[in-house]
Amino acid sequence: MAAAALRVAFVDSGCAPRHQNCVAAAAAFVLDDRGVRRTEAAPDALGHGSRVADILLHCAPRIELLVAQVFRERLGTTPLQVAAAIDWAVECGAGLINLSLGLREPRPVLAAACARARAAGVVLCAAAPARGPAVYPAGFAGVLRVTGDARCAPSEIAALGAEHADFGSHVRPLDGTLSGAGASMACAWLSGLAARHLAVAGRADQLHAWLRAQARHHGADNPGSRTHEQ
Repeated sequence: MAAAALRVAFVDSGCAPRHQNCVAAAAAFVLDDRGVRRTEAAPDALGHGSRVADILLHCAPRIELLVAQVFRERLGTTPLQVAAAIDWAVECGAGLINLSLGLREPRPVLAAACARARAAGVVLCAAAPARGPAVYPAGFAGVLRVTGDARCAPSEIAALGAEHADFGSHVRPLDGTLSGAGASMACAWLSGLAARHLAVAGRADQLHAWLRAQARHHGADNPGSRTHEQ
């Protein structure tokens, strides 16, 4: 019997019709007066999640996607929505969750959701800024912190070991445009490479060491040359 495909969740703006054959489950997380409500995911109106999905499937074409939609009309969300999306992804069997986003405050509800995911053995990859204050969930313990690194070509890794980030990766989406370029796309590239490794029986508890071993670049690059998101 063939092994089940690795499920990779991404918490973002949804995906495009071209990705539907690879989607195992999808849901939207909407905030209203009563809290977070789970509803049917809508088509990606912003394009950000679709670019993330393109990268994930380019790196690891045999994965199954779990689409957790927290952005709809704009690239803005809340810790409650992201926490609910993480919990849903864990319930759906995610082995890895890509979080190409960053929130400024370390809210307990989000920290608890990340801790539950990690306790379940799920790998969390989150975008981190190239400079400035930490963002979350990247700032929580045990989350792989990924930023853009101008030295990295597609599918290359930089092992930074820096205060602000663990790894760097390519900053542009799959089509090479500048649209959305920065830490969010770098996070997707790192997640895709990690997913490809995990899909062929790589161990989550050894992933950090494996990523360091694959790195083409080591140490921080020149911050003045790095493309990053404000």
